[in-house]
Amino acid sequence: MLTYQDLTGPEQRVWDACATGAAVDLRSGDPAADDPVGGAAWGDGRTVRAEALATALLGADGPGGPVRVLYLIGARVTGRLDLRGLTAAGELRLEGCHFEEQVVLRDATLRSTSLSNCRIPGLDGWLLKVDGNLFFEGSVFDGRLTLTRAQITGELRLSGARLTATELLGADGADPVPDPARAPDVWALWAGGLVMDGGCFARKGFHARGGLRLVGARFNGGLFMERARIDNPGGDALTGDDLTASTLVLARGFTANGSIRLPGAAIRSRLSLDAAVLDGCGAVALDGNRMTAGDLRLTPAAVPNGTVDLQDAQTVVLHDNAHSWPADTRLDGFTYTSLQASSAAPEPVARRLAWLAALPGYSPQPYEQLAAWYRRIGHDDDARRVLLAKQRRRRRTLGAPGRLWGRLLDATVGYGYRPWQAVLWLGGLALLGTLVFRHGAPHEVKAGESVPFNPLVYTLDLLIPIGGLGQRTAWYWTGAQQWFGYSLIAIGWLLTTAVLAGISRTLNRN
Repeated sequence: MLTYQDLTGPEQRVWDACATGAAVDLRSGDPAADDPVGGAAWGDGRTVRAEALATALLGADGPGGPVRVLYLIGARVTGRLDLRGLTAAGELRLEGCHFEEQVVLRDATLRSTSLSNCRIPGLDGWLLKVDGNLFFEGSVFDGRLTLTRAQITGELRLSGARLTATELLGADGADPVPDPARAPDVWALWAGGLVMDGGCFARKGFHARGGLRLVGARFNGGLFMERARIDNPGGDALTGDDLTASTLVLARGFTANGSIRLPGAAIRSRLSLDAAVLDGCGAVALDGNRMTAGDLRLTPAAVPNGTVDLQDAQTVVLHDNAHSWPADTRLDGFTYTSLQASSAAPEPVARRLAWLAALPGYSPQPYEQLAAWYRRIGHDDDARRVLLAKQRRRRRTLGAPGRLWGRLLDATVGYGYRPWQAVLWLGGLALLGTLVFRHGAPHEVKAGESVPFNPLVYTLDLLIPIGGLGQRTAWYWTGAQQWFGYSLIAIGWLLTTAVLAGISRTLNRN
């Protein structure tokens, strides 16, 4: 372990200031020269060994006493800052610093720590414990940021940070060129099992080249990524299987060039994709299979490029707009309590029917879910329209006999949801029969014993197969009227069968 006498001038200044928390500022005052990305050229007057920082931070007393805050600005840190398994005695604040090697915080226990506006060639924070806040605002990570199973009692701030996966680093500092063949395994942030008691903020300026792996992570204070950008074309932009969060905001200019996967995630309050750009590169844009969310705002800025899968997902309130649903949308098993469109005006049921009609394949559940919502808000007529549309969609999946019978049910009673159609048929046929049978002379079955002939009652007697009105047994026709009468009898049986089938279907559904 280094002693005070082993230190260089800049390092002694750092140790001298640790007890008071005063900042040691090694910057030149020229913004271009002080950019930490070019910090490799900084001279000895701005150079501090990582070993000296670790020794001071771990509790080696300087002239002023025990460490309170190690606060350093504009330094070139040589060697590897390795705190694995160690407990810091004070807070660490490094701003605008250039690290030559990866920072290792594996299994370390730290107080509030800030590495802001720094250039860092990767950070290993596996099992890191931070009692306080962890800030990386504005920093450039030329290598993966790992926070797997880390525990942070305060906030995690990544706004303005730029992360580049190790696999995507270009030669000689060039921009990384994504390799689609490796995209599924390319991660800029590896934070599975991360536990956040405070909020995580990766807002405006946050840019990740490579995916964010957040499997099983817990964001008790929420995850906020407004106007952030993630580029991992051909792979996953964000993977959060079984993630839990109070709030998840991927909104207001958030851009994902890759898949957003949240299967089994539990968002207690709000999941917002308002004004977001979801480019799944033609594959999966949003996978919310089995996800739960209190309030789901699926109102992107444009139609997602890829599949939106909400099968077996649950939400209390669903907000959508004209851009929400791409051609490949999967909603089987998706449930919601309330449905709200972006427009303030009441939405016609025709748009919702067009929404379901565009779904690939046939599944009854989305129709039944929508009908249940209409019944819940007292729009029973709209509910019946939705269920009728479900039967018509189902009919296309049947064989020829089933389709024929379905068309008969549809035309006569609307599959039981429009029983008044049967009355129209009965009235139309009664009128037609009256016109046909009022011309010509029928024959009595028994001369002198028949009731007077009435063409309307005779027509109704032919159409109604149950019971009798006395006309059909007293009179008969020959010629064309006879064959027309046979047709009315057959139509009457078909109409009655269709009515009974429709009523039975409705009663069973209720």
